[in-house]
Amino acid sequence: MKWRSAAELREMFLSFFEEKGCVRYPSASLIPDDPTLLFTIAGMVPFKPYFLGLKLPSHTRVTTAQKCIRTNDIDNVGRTARHHTFFEMLGNFSFGDYFKAEIIPWAWEFLTQRVGMEPDRMYVTIYRDDDEAESIWMNSVGIPKDRIIRMGEEDNFWAAGPVGPCGPCSEIIYDQGPEFSCGKPTCGVGCDCDRYLEVWNLVFMQYNRDEAGNLTPLPKKNIDTGMGLERLASVVQRVKTDFETDLFRPLIDKACSLGGVSYGASPKADLAVRVISDHVRAAAFLVADGVLPSNEGAGYVLRRLIRRAIRFGRLIGIDGPFIKEILPVVEQLMGDPYTELLEHRATIYQVLDLEEGRFLRTLEQGSALLEEELSRLKAGGETVFPGQTAFELYDTYGFPFELTAEICAEHGMKVDSTAFEEAMERQREMARSGSKHSSAVLKRTVYSDVLAHGKTVFVGYETEEAESSVVAIVADGKAVDHASAGESVEVFLKETPFYGEKGGQVGDRGVILWEGGEAQVEDVQCPMDGLISHKVMVLKGSLQAGQSVKCQVDSKRRWHIRRHHTATHLLHEALSRVLGGHVRQSGSLVSEDMLRFDFNHFAPMSPEEIAKVEDVINQVVLMDLPVSTVETDLDSAKAMGAKALFDEKYGDTVRVVSVKDFSTELCGGTHVHSTGQIGLFKIQREEGIGSGLRRITATAGMASLEGYRRAFDVLKSASSILGVEPDGLPKRLEELIKEVRGLEKELKQLRLSLSTGEIERELSSPINVKGVNVVTFFTEGADGDALRAMGDMVKGRYPASVSVMVSKNDSKFLVVVMVSDEAVSRGIKAGALIKELGALWGFNAGGKANTAQGGGVWSDQVSQRVSSIKEDVEKIIGGMI
Repeated sequence: MKWRSAAELREMFLSFFEEKGCVRYPSASLIPDDPTLLFTIAGMVPFKPYFLGLKLPSHTRVTTAQKCIRTNDIDNVGRTARHHTFFEMLGNFSFGDYFKAEIIPWAWEFLTQRVGMEPDRMYVTIYRDDDEAESIWMNSVGIPKDRIIRMGEEDNFWAAGPVGPCGPCSEIIYDQGPEFSCGKPTCGVGCDCDRYLEVWNLVFMQYNRDEAGNLTPLPKKNIDTGMGLERLASVVQRVKTDFETDLFRPLIDKACSLGGVSYGASPKADLAVRVISDHVRAAAFLVADGVLPSNEGAGYVLRRLIRRAIRFGRLIGIDGPFIKEILPVVEQLMGDPYTELLEHRATIYQVLDLEEGRFLRTLEQGSALLEEELSRLKAGGETVFPGQTAFELYDTYGFPFELTAEICAEHGMKVDSTAFEEAMERQREMARSGSKHSSAVLKRTVYSDVLAHGKTVFVGYETEEAESSVVAIVADGKAVDHASAGESVEVFLKETPFYGEKGGQVGDRGVILWEGGEAQVEDVQCPMDGLISHKVMVLKGSLQAGQSVKCQVDSKRRWHIRRHHTATHLLHEALSRVLGGHVRQSGSLVSEDMLRFDFNHFAPMSPEEIAKVEDVINQVVLMDLPVSTVETDLDSAKAMGAKALFDEKYGDTVRVVSVKDFSTELCGGTHVHSTGQIGLFKIQREEGIGSGLRRITATAGMASLEGYRRAFDVLKSASSILGVEPDGLPKRLEELIKEVRGLEKELKQLRLSLSTGEIERELSSPINVKGVNVVTFFTEGADGDALRAMGDMVKGRYPASVSVMVSKNDSKFLVVVMVSDEAVSRGIKAGALIKELGALWGFNAGGKANTAQGGGVWSDQVSQRVSSIKEDVEKIIGGMI
């Protein structure tokens, strides 16, 4: 068998199936259009609606190299030969076209004649009752019967769920030779070792299973095959693991170079560089597909991948930032077939570099505390790390639970995960649950029944009034024949001028009229693709299913929405020009009152940048450029330079909205005819909404004018109150602020003087606990600096001392604990003392050996505990020494 590169194998596969009449589709996004899945985890995921009969495919023969992410076994990555997070699935599909008689010989032809696998090293498995597949393998391909292994439902029968499409499958196995064997006498096809390696799985989707478990042949049978490119490459390149293929080895070599280690010299270092190469590759692809680090969903998985890569980098001596050093290798390896890596290069580098920097700072803070706590626990013979402490590391320092668990495991200690989850108050959904292959069958709903009557035809681009007829009426999730005055229902029309909420644009409002009746349209939604739901309140008469009606959109409101929607397109383009090409939309809201635009950027916008964006947009408005729309296919739209949004799913035909010589975007919303109709554009607010995410709230037209009026009224009112002209407001405010700060400083000094006098009395009569002088003190209005100054007085008076200072400040309280070096040497630590005090009083706290601080909301419980503070502290310290 000839050595071939992974790139060569990928192209060979796709070209081979093009020869067989399949249409080559580009890889779908890693973020699927499927609420049951967090990621695209298999090649068939983008085609699930076709397999379930929910959509008709444009082509019946398709082939793909699909990007996939699976993180349910993330802890095994690098530890085994085959586990990855990101991988490529080579697949070919038939939607009611070719079936077993074609795909079985084709698969054999590709592997033996094109790839060059030796037939005498190959086996196949089939479902135990699939005589048809056995006959084709034997008679059409020529495989001996003793190389065909029948297996049970668990191994060779695929199902989309307990009910729905299903069918047997056949796996092609390659014998890699005895050097890959586990050595057991029972080693054979089906063994978990790598000798008999499953290379390709052919799924024959030929049945429908009902709720009773009965199998009925499908009228149109389907094919779904999947072959991992990494695995195929490992076989063809004759290497022992996927990590030694040309897909990974350059990444591993780069990681080794950065860490100063040699691959193969140390199992620990080998694990680290494998994890790094896998996770950095996966992270780059996720960011390229629009995912940003966050604390939930896909963003949480991305954050975990980045942090695990950094953690394993430190294990081989890489203490500083390094991910950006590996990204060029990812580009070199994968940028040709997946051009999104190059198109979004700047964003990938910025997102990963920013997240890496954040986590390195987190590591510095959390690692020292974790190591200190581990040393203390091990010295005491403990084998379980407290879940509450793991939570405090997470809550205070952002230290991930998984990382705490990994480090503890290296010290032979387990984390009390139950206590951690209780402290979190709710269990965080981990990557494992998010990435499981959820194959829930989409259940038939009332909307499916309505859709069976045909899609809603939207005519709102051309008109805001239309004649139509009622297709269905739904009340409380059930279809009804009519709705009377006073009832709120959903109405579905054959044709409608009402825009249903989608793409960030809110739904229209208006009225539906019929002879003797009227209904107020309060909202319009799109519950399913192709279906528009009108949420109405019947004002008079009775609305019947099948009734002829007249629809009237609230035209004035629609025009305000149009202005804001086109302004959103101008804003998107202006941000790209002012801030850089990395800017991409991550969310939006377009209403009659305002627009809201979320985008990725890594710093707050300066006043100058905001003003520049406003200037760019208002200049385009003054130019009164024409706004045009055209419908075309997705490839043609991209060739026109149209921006496609990551969170939108596009069909075969797309609508392109263009502002002449300025912006081009894919968009299904309603827009003005020329930019002059937008009117004045004004950014009202720019703010951060998450890691690397910014939000702009802006207005257009009359909404901007009303905003200026409100601001001017506030300015006039403030000028009147302060007795100055508007131009003199800044100076007058500076004078007042300076005056207030001076008064606050005087008040602080006065309080400190009073408290100092009071603490002098306490210093004369400390509590003596086994030779340690303990001073407790309660006051009001003192800040942390003042309490620490009092603690220093105690340390200055007594070499072996502990001070516990409490101050009530309005509705809150503050606690500062200070322990002298001599007292620390006797076993008293401020951090441990305040934690025990916090457990009694009900507040969170933390600190080091000499100084610790905590506090919370003042309550009756705290008030009672303050009265017994001497007794509480004496008891805690007595237990420490």
